[in-house]
Parts: sequence; structure tokens; C-alpha cells
Amino acid sequence: MTTRLGSLNEFCWMDLKTRDPAGTATLLSKTLGWRFAVDEKDWRKATQISVDGQPIGGVSDLASPVYPPETPAHIAYYLAVDDIDRRVEAATARGARLVVPPFDAGDQGRLATLIDPEGAAFSLWQRHHFPGWCFPPRPAGSPDRMVLACDQPDEARHFYEGTTGAPLFCADFVAAVGPGASAPRWELVVAVDDLDNIIRADDDGQASVASSEENGRRVVRLSTPEGLSFLVRRGER
Repeated sequence: MTTRLGSLNEFCWMDLKTRDPAGTATLLSKTLGWRFAVDEKDWRKATQISVDGQPIGGVSDLASPVYPPETPAHIAYYLAVDDIDRRVEAATARGARLVVPPFDAGDQGRLATLIDPEGAAFSLWQRHHFPGWCFPPRPAGSPDRMVLACDQPDEARHFYEGTTGAPLFCADFVAAVGPGASAPRWELVVAVDDLDNIIRADDDGQASVASSEENGRRVVRLSTPEGLSFLVRRGER
């Protein structure tokens, strides 16, 4: 069986929490080819993000009174597990801090949010009726991998393996580089056909774009004006 992003013990969903839903949607639609549309099947009429008809995430408006006024824009990533209560217990026993205890998200699944020992936030998701994203095949603009840059990547890898009870095959744990490295956070790697389209977003002043090399491959970090960021690289076909 081929292991893929979206399987059990892999990341399976994201929630973009932003104060500029319209601007964020416009930018990411143009650069990554994502489609933003109201989910008419959802009683909340929430905005859903999809690629080639496959749902990959949702959008939350931080202007909503459910969020404290000082809440910064960020992306919540969901990690699929088999038993959320048992996995929360395993995570906290390994040094994680529980932020939101497990609760039922309607009939879709069960959710909890934690901070790992390195300081990166993550959510656990136990599916009921909603599995999250699921590929292959992976069309352009789809989730490809997850990356956590932190001070102790080996310890972080062991933490997540101990929490889920299995290795995360579609996640990379890398060392944070330089004194100016940002606080630890999970980032999504997006596979695209045209990296030049991402670069043009920087030239047009729509986003911040930084390029680097990773194992001989060009990788671009695309950041929205609010600081929501994604790693983008050319997909392998």
C-alpha cells in the first residue's frame, strides 16, 4: 500500500485563519490555483478550499467574535489519528501542552489542539464521516508534504512517532537555520507545475517570495501579507 498525505498518522487538513479572507483567497487562487467557495452542504456556510475538485482546507475569519481580538493570522494543520483521547494522553505524556481538549466537531470527527515540545502548534483529528484531503494522484497545487523546522528535529520526530504510534512518512523534520529563524511551526509543501508564477507574485508586490535550494531542487516560500506561508516546489510527474 502506498503511504500518502492524508492517510492515518499523516496530516489531512488545514484551516486558514485570516483577517483578510477575500484578499487571501484572491492571492492563493492566482498563485497556487486553489479554488475558494462556500460549502453549501455545511450549515455554517463556511468557505472551503479545493484543488481539482478535492477539498484540502477551510477558511476562518478572525473578525468573528469567537476569536480574541489579538489572535494572529495562522494556519491550523490537522494530523489524523485513530483514537484522539489516547493520542492526546500520549502527546502530553511526552511534553506537549494541551490547548483545546478533545471535542466533537458535529458528526464529522473529533478534534484537539496542542503545542508540541518544540513550540509548534498542531491539531489531532479522529475522523467519523470526514477524512480530510486524500491524494494521489496529486494535481498541481495539491498538498505534497509537511515540514517542521525546529532546534531539535530528531527529538521532534520521536515525539510525533510516539504520539501517533507510527512514523510520519509524509513529514520532514529539519533544523532551523540561523539566528533569525522563525518560531517552530508546521508548513505545507505545495507541488506546482510553474514556479515562475509564484515568483511573479513577488514582482507584482502581492506577496513575499524567497527562494532556496533543497537537495538540488528549487524551493520557494510564498508568504501572504499577513504572514501565512507555504513552501512551493515543482511537482514530480
